Amino acid sequence: MYNDTVLDHFQNPRNTGEIPDADGVGEVGSAECGDIMIMYIKVDDDRLTDVKFRTFGCAAAIASSSIATEMIKGKTLDEALKLTRNDVAGALGGLPERKMHCSNLAPDALKAAIENFRAKSAEKT
Repeated sequence: MYNDTVLDHFQNPRNTGEIPDADGVGEVGSAECGDIMIMYIKVDDDRLTDVKFRTFGCAAAIASSSIATEMIKGKTLDEALKLTRNDVAGALGGLPERKMHCSNLAPDALKAAIENFRAKSAEKT
């Protein structure tokens, strides 16, 4: 059902965990299957210097979260915000159609984390 890339990111997820002093945190859930993703970001000079995640869900959700963090680390906030579910699924080499909704988790959590970061930054000024 899953290809080798999906299985690798599921069995050996990258960038897992929390960032205790995160600059932004975003949490999203998928009503379709009950998956939850929390993304933590560190930002320096408008660039993502660190990204970590905690995902509670199926193999496709964990693999999507893992590969997405690799894809956005080091990018500017605006570059990272361009990440789409199709980018995530494509980087994984595809997902079964019934699991495509899982590839939404990371872009949605990233958007929420960046919104959280920007709201905190606005409060400081």
